[in-house]
Amino acid sequence: MESSALRDATINQRYGRLLSCSLPVDGISFAGFLAAAEGQTRFYWENHDDHVAFAGAGTAVELMAWGAERFDKIANYARELFEGAQIDGEGNPLSGPRLIGGFAFRDDFTPDNTWSIYSPAFFALPHYQLASCGDTMWLTINTQIPPEESPAPLIPDLRAALQQKIAQLKAGEWAPVEGRQSALVDIDYPMNYPVWERMINDATERIHAGTLRKVVLARAAELRFDQPVRLLPILRQMATHYANCYRFLFEPRPRYAFYGASPELLASVRGRQLDTMGLAGSAARGETADADRRLGEDLLASAKDCIEHEIVVEKMRDRLRPVTESLEIRPRELLKVSNIQHIHTPIRGLLKRPIGILPVVEALHPTPALGGDPRGMAMRVIRKLEPIPRGWYGAPVGWIDSQLDGEFAVAIRSAVAQEARAWIYAGAGIVADSVPAREWEETALKFRPMLDAHSLR
Repeated sequence: MESSALRDATINQRYGRLLSCSLPVDGISFAGFLAAAEGQTRFYWENHDDHVAFAGAGTAVELMAWGAERFDKIANYARELFEGAQIDGEGNPLSGPRLIGGFAFRDDFTPDNTWSIYSPAFFALPHYQLASCGDTMWLTINTQIPPEESPAPLIPDLRAALQQKIAQLKAGEWAPVEGRQSALVDIDYPMNYPVWERMINDATERIHAGTLRKVVLARAAELRFDQPVRLLPILRQMATHYANCYRFLFEPRPRYAFYGASPELLASVRGRQLDTMGLAGSAARGETADADRRLGEDLLASAKDCIEHEIVVEKMRDRLRPVTESLEIRPRELLKVSNIQHIHTPIRGLLKRPIGILPVVEALHPTPALGGDPRGMAMRVIRKLEPIPRGWYGAPVGWIDSQLDGEFAVAIRSAVAQEARAWIYAGAGIVADSVPAREWEETALKFRPMLDAHSLR
């Protein structure tokens, strides 16, 4: 952990003044960009809705925070970083610098073996950043200069560095694109079914006693490989099979990475516009169109799943009311991904004032879709019953731009890797009539995307 003197230093004192320079580019692929950064820190984000994607290589700035005020601390650090920045190329919103990172599920999270390099709040500003929207693409370089130094004379040098980087990427002079995945040699499930059954029964007893309405409980699997986990084949597989999800990679140390393909938006904020969703209630996909339709209809008619979903939407509405001028809860529908379908309620609002993304993230996390209701009681039950720390699983992961707007997903369908090992997680929403065996089957279904992504040969 940082010394108190370093924690008390301003961002400019730690890193210097941010200088960001961008150029439009074409003919560069994200796969090639990330492959070229093999052995460095790497970052990636793609939004299935607005076709925005960006990737990062190297690290210009790291922001970390601990404790219950971690959201406020990161917001203040980001504000200070960007307020003092000189940004060249602001004509296109893609060209601006972005922080990427996330938060642990709990604010009292302590890094353990699995999550050894992660803090309760951890964001990075990439040294190089590639961003695209449709046919438009920009390459950005972020660096620091002493606060008293004039940035103007340095802009030509940064543009030259960008031109050199563009030439290298187009020439393919850097590392080749990674090929096959390492061989998966073992899978270990630390929690067996009898332990799970006792845990679910404990939770439902609390619900019947009236102290709890819902709680989400999770289990994990550890995957072991013959060589370090190769991340690019996983990203390619997720792009192929989970294109309508929020796909992310946060690799703040080489070969230590958190990544996934989440169907669940926590919040997107642009100025005063807010978008979020309620997502709870799950069923498998059918092998035929008719079977898939029937499964979806059964899900929408399921009393257990509809109760679970309504709790999520109700509490999200309550938490957003203090910061919104208006809130539109749209009709529920089905959100279908490759192997699973969920009950989905889109939510759109207008903020009372432009407060940025992080106050909204703090208000919503954890939603009842990953925590429970009442929130405080659910968090205590999770802490008591779950034998394996969640780390960043089920927590907010996303990006923040220079206006402090941004977008965060809920980090489900995710994994954390260290060298030749990876851990994947899956959770189930527990309500009064939950049956342990069915919830076990649901988590097995939710493990499938990341198991498949790691099993490619």
